Amino acid sequence: MPLQNRVNPFGNILAVSERGACMGNRGILHGNQRNLLRYHQHKHWVICRLEAKDKQGNKIRRKPMVQTNTYTELFFLDEATALAAGHRPCWECSRPRYKEFIHFFCLGNPDDPRQIDDILHAERFSAHQQDWSNKKQTRVMPIDGLPPGAFITLEPGPQAQPYLVLEDELRPWSFGGYGEPVERPNGIEVTLLTPPSTVRALRAGYRPKIHPEPY
Repeated sequence: MPLQNRVNPFGNILAVSERGACMGNRGILHGNQRNLLRYHQHKHWVICRLEAKDKQGNKIRRKPMVQTNTYTELFFLDEATALAAGHRPCWECSRPRYKEFIHFFCLGNPDDPRQIDDILHAERFSAHQQDWSNKKQTRVMPIDGLPPGAFITLEPGPQAQPYLVLEDELRPWSFGGYGEPVERPNGIEVTLLTPPSTVRALRAGYRPKIHPEPY
């Protein structure tokens, strides 16, 4: 039985067999019975590498498991998916990506004095919504001008098909990978899943890793 620790572009945590190219955490989310108790414990939502190093400096590959006394390991198809869910690169295990992201995040959000985690946390949720499947804070906006790497849906609601935006096409998302591309339309309004501040970082020049590219 797969653990409930795979994350989709809506930020929801589900139990599926596919694992993905990167992981992350939001704190301790599971109880001793490996049941999901909460969707986050703190506002520092990070994206981490699947490979870590042991005390001897040897590379080890992380296994999907629940760390009830430290944090819950979450898994994403790719970095673009994790960004859409509201995460950002980890300073410890993904420092080059973190520095690059911060550079473009600051370029895209020059007038916001808040810390990055405060900005992202304010953009993730609809605070009044109690049902986590509907808690994602989304925005309706024109598709024209959206940068590659952002996630959208063509219809509202948490059951809608997520699409990755590229220059001239949209790629339908699934936990196992992307489907056949469709032509990117012009002049329509779409539902934006990726937080606006992250979209501005993408527009400023940040390019997320996209499946099957390793993180």
